Amino acid sequence: MKLQNITVLGSTGSIGVSTLDVIRRHPDRYRAFALCAHSQVDKLFEQCCEFKPDFAVLRDATLAADLAARCSEAGLATQVRYGVQALVDLASADPVDAVMAAIVGAAGLEPTLAAANAGKRVMLANKEVLVMAGELFMQAVRSHGASLLPVDSEHNAIFQALPADFARGLGACGVRRILLTASGGPFRNTPLTDLCSVTPEDACAHPNWVMGRKISVDSATMMNKGLEVIEAHWLFAAAPEQIQVVVHPQSVMHSAVEYADGSVVAQLGNPDMRTPIAYAMAYPERIEAGVEALDLFRVGRLDFHAPDFERFPCLKLAYEALAEGGTASAILNAANEVAVAAFLDRALPFLGIPRLNEAVLAALPAGPEGTLDDVMAADAAARRLALQMVRDCSFT
Repeated sequence: MKLQNITVLGSTGSIGVSTLDVIRRHPDRYRAFALCAHSQVDKLFEQCCEFKPDFAVLRDATLAADLAARCSEAGLATQVRYGVQALVDLASADPVDAVMAAIVGAAGLEPTLAAANAGKRVMLANKEVLVMAGELFMQAVRSHGASLLPVDSEHNAIFQALPADFARGLGACGVRRILLTASGGPFRNTPLTDLCSVTPEDACAHPNWVMGRKISVDSATMMNKGLEVIEAHWLFAAAPEQIQVVVHPQSVMHSAVEYADGSVVAQLGNPDMRTPIAYAMAYPERIEAGVEALDLFRVGRLDFHAPDFERFPCLKLAYEALAEGGTASAILNAANEVAVAAFLDRALPFLGIPRLNEAVLAALPAGPEGTLDDVMAADAAARRLALQMVRDCSFT
């Protein structure tokens, strides 16, 4: 069996760490070709010592110089690079077989698109790529023969539950709709009057999943699920009305597909990201991922609820952006990234996140998603406006 070279975009985040754990369990199948991080030099150095990648990438030259000195002192042959162009180069390099796209936010767009343009197996954990540039990205996948495997637990579950030929159209395959599950986050039962006092620590305390701070806040507002609705639209060519969000507090059923004959096919498992990661890495095979077997007797019950748009207005905004089309989703994503960062910095209250998102989306008309430059221009405009609104204290 040929050893697969993998570039991990976002190796120090939760998805990257889980990816490296699967690689660790299968050294005869996979090796880390390049490890890419934002600024966690200590953690990236530890990963370089263990996995000995050919390349490592950090955000800027100062951090890269620090890592390079450490690698040299440790006798490692790892070459250290920095910046966006290095990410693009190492996502599309000839020796690379697969790319784990796990950089959070808009920063992951260019290297992930480069991987698709190079015809790689793209294991997509960065939902913002499809939210910002779904049409462009899916066209790149088709035009260059890339393989696209979703890693979000929900989309991975849907991929497993759909027929193999779903690309010819959901209706043609007898699919009625997609059931996209959501945990509801830490505030699904919190009185609405108490949400005004939510702190970053409260919002990051997810009841089921271990995640980074940004995605934890997105889960608390259910913007994460809204972005996943947009992602599902592009991944599975599903119309908005074919995507039903279902609040499922136990996070055991990761999503399901409802068929025309009344059947519902679901994927279940413990809430551990190594399951979808291992599925994406080995597809169409299945490999051991280190995940504990699901004990249905211990789970005991599965609950399902309709989402509350009053409690989770960000979810409603995502459906609206998807319906508007063009760069509306990119505008919403950019505003949300600014809003979440401001909330984590205590410059914006929790309830200010959906208010800021709605205001930016209303203020900036969506244009066509013609080119990557169009997408990036919309992203930049939304960030400027959102930052100005935060500075003006319009939502405190």
